[in-house]
Order: sequence, then C-alpha cells, then structure tokens
Amino acid sequence: MTSHSLAFRLITSAALWCAFALIVGGYALATIFEDSVVRRFDDRLIANWESLVASAELDEQGRIVDVGLVGDLRFQEAFSGWYWQVTPVGDAGNILDYESGLNSRSLWDSVLDLSLDTSQTEYQKDVVAGPEGQTLRLVARKIRLPNADQPYVIAVAGDQAEIDIEASRFNAILIWALIALGAGLIMALLIQVRVGLGPLAEVQRALAAIRAGRAQKLDGDFPSEIKPLAQELNALIKHNSEVVERSRTQVGNLAHALKTPLTVMANEVKRNPGELADIVDKQTDAMRTHVDHYLARARAAASAQVIGARTPVAPVLEDLSRTMEKMHGHRHIVVDLHVEPGLAFRGERQDFEEMVGNLLDNAFKWAKGKVVLSATKLEAGKDQTTRPTFLLSIDDDGDGLSEEERAQVMERGARLDESVSGSGLGLSIVTDINELYGGAFKMEASKLGGVRATLQLPVA
Repeated sequence: MTSHSLAFRLITSAALWCAFALIVGGYALATIFEDSVVRRFDDRLIANWESLVASAELDEQGRIVDVGLVGDLRFQEAFSGWYWQVTPVGDAGNILDYESGLNSRSLWDSVLDLSLDTSQTEYQKDVVAGPEGQTLRLVARKIRLPNADQPYVIAVAGDQAEIDIEASRFNAILIWALIALGAGLIMALLIQVRVGLGPLAEVQRALAAIRAGRAQKLDGDFPSEIKPLAQELNALIKHNSEVVERSRTQVGNLAHALKTPLTVMANEVKRNPGELADIVDKQTDAMRTHVDHYLARARAAASAQVIGARTPVAPVLEDLSRTMEKMHGHRHIVVDLHVEPGLAFRGERQDFEEMVGNLLDNAFKWAKGKVVLSATKLEAGKDQTTRPTFLLSIDDDGDGLSEEERAQVMERGARLDESVSGSGLGLSIVTDINELYGGAFKMEASKLGGVRATLQLPVA
C-alpha cells in the first residue's frame, strides 16, 4: 500500500480524524474528572470547616479559646498536610494577630499565610504553600460567632497531592483505554477499507483475465457503485473489437482491390514478352511485395490493440516447423524444438506466424542440417523488461554472418545472396510487427555456427 493508493488515503484521513477526536475527547474527560475531584475535595474541606465552627468554645470575653476534635485524625499528626487555623480579624477584614489565633496540632508552630480578601463572608478557595513545602488546597471564610467580641477567619487546608495522585491515576487509565480504542478503530478501518475496496480488486482480476485472453468481457457480481464502471469497460472492449474487425475488413478489401490489377498486369506481361515486359514484371513483383508488407503492417497495427488477444506458442511453432520441413524437404533439415509448457503470446496468431515464419524460413534457407527453435518465459525486470515477456530464439548451423552483414540484412529490401529466393523484406516485416507489440528483435552469432535470431514478446 503506497502513499498514492486509495486505501492509504482513506485509512490515513480516517486515522487522523480518529486521533484528533480521541485526543480532544481524552482532554475533555481528564479536565472534567479533575474538576470533579477538586469539587469533592473542597466539599470535604467545607465539612471540616463546619465541624470546627460547630465545636468552637468561647470564653467570658467572647474570644475563641478552643475547638473540639475534628473527625479526621490527620489534623493531629505533625505536618500531615491537613491543617486548620482560626485567626482573629478586624471589622474591616484586616488580620489582627496570627499569634493570638488557634492552629491545629499538625501545624505545630507554623501558620498558614492567608493572602485572601478577608472582608468577604463567602467561602474563598485558594492554593497556598504548606509548612513542609507542600502544596495545599485551602478553604477559608470570615465569620462572627454569637457572643463573640470580634470576627474570625477560619481556614481548613488539605494536601493537594491527593488530587494530583487521583487525577494521574485516572489519566493513566484513560490514556491506555484511548490507545486500545484507537488501535481497535484502526483495525476496523483496515477491515472496512479492505472489504469496501474488494470489488475494485475483482475488477482488476477480471481485466487481467481479459488481457490474458481467458475472458472476453468483465463478468462479476459488482456493487451498484461499480456496475456503471463495469458496463462502460465492457462497452469499450466491444467497441475496440468492432473497430479492429472493421480495420481488418478494410485491409482485406484493399488487398483484393490492389492484387487483382497486379495479377492482371502480371498475366499480360507473360503473354507479351519483351524488354518492357521484363521491366513491368519486375516492378509489378516489387509492388506486390510492398503491398503485402504494408497490408501486413496495417493489419498488425490494428490487431496489436486488441484487448484479450492470446496465442498459444507451442502449436504455432509445431505447425510452422512441419510446414518448413515440407517446403525444404529436399535439404533434410532437422528441427530441434523446445517450448516452455503453457507459454502464450499476447497478440494475434497471424502476427506471430508472420514473424516466426519469416525467421524460420531464413534459418531453413541457410542451415546445413539443423535448426534449433526454443521459447522460454522471462521474469519481469529481467533484460530491462517491465512486464512479463518470453524469449523466442531460432539458431541455424549455417555459415553465419559477420556483424556488418547482420546490420546490412536488417535494412529494408537488403539481400546478401541474390541466388536465394526472396524479396529481402522478411526481416523488416518482423521488425515492424515486433515494434507494434512493444517487443525486441536482434540477430547475433549462434553457438551452432550460423545465425541466432531472437524475439522478445509479451506473455499472455
């Protein structure tokens, strides 16, 4: 799965949105939980504050001289983190004297710094520093008790570490829960994308079957979103076949239209011999050769575009070998044939026969007694190919050709030996048809002593 694939884009975009939602949701949950913990903590402090007020004792002068025991024993332990403090204030709210107030035993000789607006009579909440460097959550309120000579600020504080510990424990559980949820969502996305894009893979397999010649159209039970695509592809394949068929028909009609006048001219030449007749005969033969060549090229250009064309290699090579043995029977040439099982050419049979027939005919013409014909599949990427191909080679045990001679015979109409029949266009026809199929053709020295001709063609 690459960065340009549809699956990658779907999974990435969905994963980013899920991550964003989980982060925002996790932050909101953590904030709400911490706020709830702080409110519960403040409620406990207020409950202890009310307990202090209820148990406060006054002397005859109306001063608070003692408070009863508060329910939480941590107020009795030195520097436990839980403290209370009663401090007298003036009518304006100014603190008169910390020393004349009362403190919990847990404070020992320390005091809590009340940097609050003591003029207010509502509960005030703050975070202050404790005697041992602790961070305290404090609740304080100014109050005047019945029969008291002056108002007091009563403050209760607790160690905020309890809030932090509880919030941290919740955050740790929340993070792991969100990670597990995110992993589950990613797995669900992968399954959803795989199932959702499955029909596209089915379309790909169906098209591959058409290209390989195993099917003629796109068949399958596709979803409603994919059916229009399948219908359009089937229509395109049908249109392509119709265009190719029309091209073949027109090429055949043109061949008949041209060959008939040429045949008439050739017959007239034979009935009227002479110097002019010889010239006309030679030019007529050349015209017929060129017509055959370009008509074959036009037919190959059309058939090379046929989707799903497939030609088994072994039957064609066997048929051509038998035909050549009969044509050159007087020379007693032996054919050694090696074909990889199941090998097929991705193209029309006529084009394949045209290429192999020309090369095999040349091999039979120049061989002394043996021709080796082999076809093997090449892996994608081998010999600079980007798609599966197969290599067809034809070796003869003739006298062979030099490098300059091999380059010369590749030229259109070139012939090294006029005593051997032929037009000199066979190799150019092979080259033209081979190029139309995106293949490769070359000639080199053979281990048998003669020439080795190789065709690299697409595999069906």
